[in-house]
Amino acid sequence: MKNQQKGSVLITGASAGIGKACALLLDQCGYQVFAGVRSVEKAEGLQQEASEYLLPVMLDITKKEQVAKAVEVVAKALCPEQGLKGLVNNAGIVVAGPLEFIPLDSLRRQMEVNVIGQVAVTQAFLPLIRKAHGRIINITTAGCHFAAPFLGPYVASKIAMEALTGSLRRELRQWGIQVSIVEPGIIETPIWEKSFVEADKMEAELPIHARKLYAEAFSTGRRFIEKGRNHHSISPETVSKAIQHALEARRPKTRYVVGIGARLPNLIATFVPDRLADWVVGKVLGI
Repeated sequence: MKNQQKGSVLITGASAGIGKACALLLDQCGYQVFAGVRSVEKAEGLQQEASEYLLPVMLDITKKEQVAKAVEVVAKALCPEQGLKGLVNNAGIVVAGPLEFIPLDSLRRQMEVNVIGQVAVTQAFLPLIRKAHGRIINITTAGCHFAAPFLGPYVASKIAMEALTGSLRRELRQWGIQVSIVEPGIIETPIWEKSFVEADKMEAELPIHARKLYAEAFSTGRRFIEKGRNHHSISPETVSKAIQHALEARRPKTRYVVGIGARLPNLIATFVPDRLADWVVGKVLGI
């Protein structure tokens, strides 16, 4: 079949943003795509835009029973001798706010989705990846090289994934299983709208004195992010092309830095003294 010529790929978080763009691109390019979604509505919407070969899979990566069921669904859909050519760990959330007042349950949720869930999916699907000498692509962020204020939980989760990806790449090298990181810059994706909603909710639940302490920084930080999205963001489709290269290249890169300004955080962390960077951030955000 047309969409099985290049093999099969599972993509988590395929309802919107990078995951959806990647699912549609790989579907068009001849892959059998298993698209991880969390609702029937999202599954139906995705199918309307894809070919008949794309198969949505109900997958909340924090629920072990859904992860196990997803493995069953994918294995059943594959031919007996066929494995999984690619796993794209894309699902994620953003928890934002001052660390002084972040609810610990929210911090745990951030790590559960962006770190533990990714490892759970990787462990569950590695037998199928190994069978096809497939590849694993983990989506992190260029921002993990520069810990921005009020994004501590999110950045910490992505730094953790960077470390785990490096270890995994070296562990699986002996079997020829390639593992790559894709580090996007600012992406125009619904994850930001969701994070703003959650941030507003958290801010509303803060004690009055906490809101007074950080009110100016919250307002300035939101404007700063919106300005970056308006002037420097790139499309999810651009990121999906980097993911495709990681899947298809004879020698894929270990790290793909994607987007305008994506290299800037690393340059700042490398060449700008911490105190100077702190001062600049303080001036920008008024803190």
